[in-house]
Amino acid sequence: MVELVLYLSLFGVVCWCLLILLPWRPWSVREKIETQGIVDSAGTLSDITVLIPARNEGPYIRHTLNGLRAQSENLRIIVIDDQSVDDTADKAKYCGALVLSGTAPPAGWSGKLWALEQGLREVRTPYTLLLDADIELAPGIVIELQQKARNENLALVSLMAEPPMKNFIERLLMPAFIFFFKLLYPFGLANKPVSRVAAAAGGCILVETQALRSVGAFANLHNALIDDCTLATHIKRSSLRIFIGLSRAVRSHRGYQDLKPIWEMVARTAFTQLRYSFVLLVSCTLIMISMFWAAPLAFLLLPAQEAFIVSTLAWMVMFITYMPTLIYYQRSPLWSLALPVIGTLYLGMTWTSALRYWRGERACWKDRRYESNTNN
Repeated sequence: MVELVLYLSLFGVVCWCLLILLPWRPWSVREKIETQGIVDSAGTLSDITVLIPARNEGPYIRHTLNGLRAQSENLRIIVIDDQSVDDTADKAKYCGALVLSGTAPPAGWSGKLWALEQGLREVRTPYTLLLDADIELAPGIVIELQQKARNENLALVSLMAEPPMKNFIERLLMPAFIFFFKLLYPFGLANKPVSRVAAAAGGCILVETQALRSVGAFANLHNALIDDCTLATHIKRSSLRIFIGLSRAVRSHRGYQDLKPIWEMVARTAFTQLRYSFVLLVSCTLIMISMFWAAPLAFLLLPAQEAFIVSTLAWMVMFITYMPTLIYYQRSPLWSLALPVIGTLYLGMTWTSALRYWRGERACWKDRRYESNTNN
């Protein structure tokens, strides 16, 4: 048992050291777009149509639309009301958006993608901005997205929204959500044309309309749970360039009052990220146990001086790799001390996702259930 702990701790610290030495630096925050606060006054945003799929988004839709209106008066905004039973459509109309009454998704389609497919039929502009109904944009960020796309000849530009961090559970888990996402989908690799890695953040995606249609639009990913990254993959496989980055000018205002909604959000797609592979799940489990428990806590389990050295090195690298994310979101670096707990919780969410898949349980989102074997 002692030898096993020692080997796991050594493996864990090697993983941390390799992580910090990777040339594409998945732990960094260098890939980002911020706003200069420039509001469109020349009508340059008239070549963008905004599509917002919305199902029972009454508490959030007004903030989202007000943020869009602060960008420009020339934006064409289409809200696809996905059979809401609240006042989503009324609020959207009040804010001046064109509201389409969506129909029920056909078999095999997710509700969000079917709503977007219906909205895309009304798009006549060169660019389409795909925006979640709970995303608030700071003034000027859409111009920054457009300039980024034009200046660098990008077919798709996506920004990871700043998550809510108002209460304890959000401050504990949401920066780590970004951190782990960047480890799974390194932005530095996703943004390289020669790399096969592709990623996007579905809350805010600016895409060339022609490129979107050329890859089959949403019909080609109609049953995807991880629809944003699937779309980015299709775009990149068409030899088109993409970009994903962070931004504090794109904010999610859908809060999480306790652990349960965060757990459900992650468990919905965690096993999908591992391609429903038991081998990858076991590998992920061993790596996380080694990195988040054995390495940093070896000094508690083993009396040897070597264990103290391993733990010290592990904590140093953990601080170095997690600190950029914490500082970017203006959180104390001391939150790094919670990484063993954070890693354990996310591993539990991943196993929950796997167990549900093996039991044949359907994925549930927005009061709709989807067959697990179609959510790829």
